[in-house]
Amino acid sequence: MRKFLCIIVLSAAIAAGRADACTNVIVSPGASADGSSMVSYAADSHHLFGELYFRPAGRFRSGSTLAIREWDTGRPLGSIAQVARTWQTVGNMNARQLIIGETTWGGREEQMDPAGIMDYGSLIYVTLQRATTAREAIQTIVDLANTYGYPSEGETFSIADPQEAWVMDLVGKGADNKGIVWVARRVPDGYICAHANQARITRFPQDDPENCLFAPDVISFAREQGWYEGEDADFSFRDAYNPLDFGGARACDARAWSAFNILCDGIFVYEENGAEVSRPAADWLDYAMGYDLSGEMPLFVKPSRKLTVKDVADVMRDHFEGTPMDMTTDIGAGGNGLPYRWRPMNFTVNGKTYLNERAIATQQTGFWFVAQARGYLPAEVGALIWFGCDDAATSYLTPIYANITKVPECLREGNGDLLHYSPTAQFWMCNRVANACYKMYDRMAPVARAAADGFERFQLEKGVPEMDAKLARLVQKGRLRKARRLMTKYSVETAQKQFADWTKLEELLLVKFIDGNIKAQEEDGSFAHTEYGPGFPKDLQYGGYNDLWKAAVASHPHAPVLESR
Repeated sequence: MRKFLCIIVLSAAIAAGRADACTNVIVSPGASADGSSMVSYAADSHHLFGELYFRPAGRFRSGSTLAIREWDTGRPLGSIAQVARTWQTVGNMNARQLIIGETTWGGREEQMDPAGIMDYGSLIYVTLQRATTAREAIQTIVDLANTYGYPSEGETFSIADPQEAWVMDLVGKGADNKGIVWVARRVPDGYICAHANQARITRFPQDDPENCLFAPDVISFAREQGWYEGEDADFSFRDAYNPLDFGGARACDARAWSAFNILCDGIFVYEENGAEVSRPAADWLDYAMGYDLSGEMPLFVKPSRKLTVKDVADVMRDHFEGTPMDMTTDIGAGGNGLPYRWRPMNFTVNGKTYLNERAIATQQTGFWFVAQARGYLPAEVGALIWFGCDDAATSYLTPIYANITKVPECLREGNGDLLHYSPTAQFWMCNRVANACYKMYDRMAPVARAAADGFERFQLEKGVPEMDAKLARLVQKGRLRKARRLMTKYSVETAQKQFADWTKLEELLLVKFIDGNIKAQEEDGSFAHTEYGPGFPKDLQYGGYNDLWKAAVASHPHAPVLESR
């Protein structure tokens, strides 16, 4: 069933999730085409700039401290003891192939600790500097939060290394109880997980440390607070600490459902009571849309095929296309199928509150990535992060090795920010392309998407494999320094060339679609012109509007009608 209106009436002013909400997909090694663990992440904050964080490895004297600033505000929070050695980090990955992503889900207000030092962003980036495996990362996160206090809201972390992938839900214990309550579950090999600003772990095995880890007081603390009264065996982390409501389903879990729906080709295969079960994704559609919260969407599902980086990247470009929540087909999409709704997500008319959908791809993305931990390659080569800026649907991912010695200029920290434009920053150029496409989306976005597809497929099929082979040979010969120089050269030059191509793309979009006209192009990409000169367009077309919009206008009682005579 397809719908025309994706704006729905709410009985009251229901919070529909955070406006800067993020989305993660986690892929276990057995679920990927090349045997890598993968994590995708979109940092969808209105306050984050798209740049590639780079921290070289370091050694520190005893007694050294590390200043902590809140990641997404820059607010000083305090300092912590520095460790003797740190690992190099590039973005949300370190040189030892550890990956960490996150989504925020809030939780109960009384669980925040305003005096805490380790905010959720600092937990990620400090842990990446200190841990080497997913299990070590989980313990490091717990130790940091319990030692120094946790001032942020509830979080779900994606954590992966070359052998394992984990999902971790955590939340603070309040101003009078320093630390966190948490549970982490290993994604079964061959399966995937997804989360989007709603705690995803419900009941969990309490006697399986190989596959499930948790705080010793995760149940008793909920009892003390009056949030749980049942048997230990029936305890659900989500229900105690982030109870699901309409907004949690429709604005958050709906994105996880959509990721599963795409990667599973509409069939969810999952484990239930020790047996593998197969059911249509549509069985959870009412759940995802917030109409029936009695069901429980699987935490882990088996994809319909072994997944590539491209599969995961394209999921991050989703707007619920082909589902009843399709953002390209309602009245809000206008005459050119624009799948975006400017914030806030809710609005009220005549005492009724309405809700716009929140899809995986969104306009306020600061940066996004698909990171790979590739255990089949030498450790110095295997860490690879495909990194992009701004709206995933109209931007590209460029491959960056985590053992590089410097980052590309277009992604360098300090090359522009949200208040200062830089013509050499990838974030700003991707925003220029995206904002151009928003004007006539159904005509312009496919041009940008084709350009991104061509670049990504070439790098996946040729560029990266050829570079991997060269780097692996150098490492095997003990020539690590040369390997690092080569991977740096490749990462920087590839990023800078694609940035230059994206700059040309923005110029193409301006010329091709100016004023709603569409100029024809020849096979070589040049513009078609008449015999009267190169500046006179040939076969010029008008953009117009789609049939859905025309039908909506025609149905209006005061629509102007051109009478035939």
